[in-house]
Amino acid sequence: MKQTLQLRLGQHLTMTPQLQQAIRLLQLSTLDLKQEIQEALESNPLLETEEEGLAREEHNGAETKTGADKLNGSEGPAGNDANNEQTINVESETMPEELPVDTGWDDIYDSALPPSSGLASRESGDTDYTAHRQAATTLQDHLMWQLNLTPFSDTDRAIATAIVDSINDDGYLHMDVGNLIEQIDDGETGRAEIEAVLHRVQQFDPPGVAARDLRECLLIQLLQYPEPHPRLAKAIALIRDHFKLLADQDINQIQRRLRVSEEECREITCLIRSLNPRPGTMIARGEPDYVIPDVFVSKQHGVWQVELNPDSTPRLRVNADYAKLIRRADNSLDNTYLKNHLQEARWFIKSLLSRNETLLKVATKIVEFQRGFFEYGEEAMRPLVLRDIAEALDMHESTISRVTTQKYMHTPRGTLEFKYFFSSHVSTAGGGECSATAIRALIKKLIAAELPKRPLSDNKIAGILADQGIQVARRTVAKYRESMAIPPSNERKRLI
Repeated sequence: MKQTLQLRLGQHLTMTPQLQQAIRLLQLSTLDLKQEIQEALESNPLLETEEEGLAREEHNGAETKTGADKLNGSEGPAGNDANNEQTINVESETMPEELPVDTGWDDIYDSALPPSSGLASRESGDTDYTAHRQAATTLQDHLMWQLNLTPFSDTDRAIATAIVDSINDDGYLHMDVGNLIEQIDDGETGRAEIEAVLHRVQQFDPPGVAARDLRECLLIQLLQYPEPHPRLAKAIALIRDHFKLLADQDINQIQRRLRVSEEECREITCLIRSLNPRPGTMIARGEPDYVIPDVFVSKQHGVWQVELNPDSTPRLRVNADYAKLIRRADNSLDNTYLKNHLQEARWFIKSLLSRNETLLKVATKIVEFQRGFFEYGEEAMRPLVLRDIAEALDMHESTISRVTTQKYMHTPRGTLEFKYFFSSHVSTAGGGECSATAIRALIKKLIAAELPKRPLSDNKIAGILADQGIQVARRTVAKYRESMAIPPSNERKRLI
């Protein structure tokens, strides 16, 4: 076969290094972006914040003024010209518009920005002590702290420790006394001793902890009720002797057994409802999740304005002192090192500016689409998908998805994620559309206004919505109701 040369013209998608960097910065949350900027400042000497630059310039200016005062004007104009260092306009230096495609930073420059996850720093042995936070207090930690302050014998302490270890996150003891005897297994511990230690643990904070069921949990809280209440004795008798009547909401039998009026019965049930059926949730908590808004939305002179959060990202610039050290004709290693970091600093700043511009465009367009929500609330939320914003801004849906992920908007109605404003639509009888968020708001409003003795069923709610022109099935109403953690109608029923 004869070898020949052929020319072919084709098109294919490629990603330049600066595009890869811009995409990576675009999808970072505010906290991750701050960490990325801090790592870039630490690794690149040509990059600095404006505050650091202004402070350095003020310091240098003060030193120069002090030196001039010491000379007391002895230097003439010629001496001043001799002392003035010749500067180079590094901004006018040739900078390629695009790097070669399908390459990485390491292929062009000596160093690259460290990964934002911090994995490489941990593997290399470098520890970021400022990133350490105090561990969240758990329910077991809180109970063990009280256990260590309580005088116990060695055997009772072992029993109490086993009890604390068997308490779940809701505060309930999910292990039987017999299983505790098997777990301790010293041949001398009996049920009565375990019951006595369990009773002491049940006196710990929060009230109701270490209970074996809901009845015992409520009874412990009533016995430890901090304030005198005129219906406290009746409430204790109701929980202790007639708990099944309370669960069945048999109000007539409760009034007959306790010999109370309807008004007294209402006060007793209100007291019981003020108790916490899950006492462990008062202590157990996870790691704090901080939210920093990326944009602020406010109404000024009747117009909704969108502004970037100036505290979310610091203003960066190129260090002028280091940039002056660059010599075009010098190809030494030090000069090459500075040139490489100068290009990295410029592209990093350019990527941050591009991120801020894209974020502001998307946020402004979302506010334009959902102006009814800002004016009237959730019931006026319009159906919106990523494609609508992408077509309005002439961007790709993947770009809109990156912008709206883990980005937050501070509004007069709260700090909301960008994704909150996107929801599916349901057709109305008039040929229009209604968003799923608006339907959930309507369902919540209907349930809040229902009669406690006659709560609305899912089928009844679907009928009310149909009368308003919103066609939704009963199972759709049930799905939306469950997503808002609202119990069904039989569990919402209150006779008094």
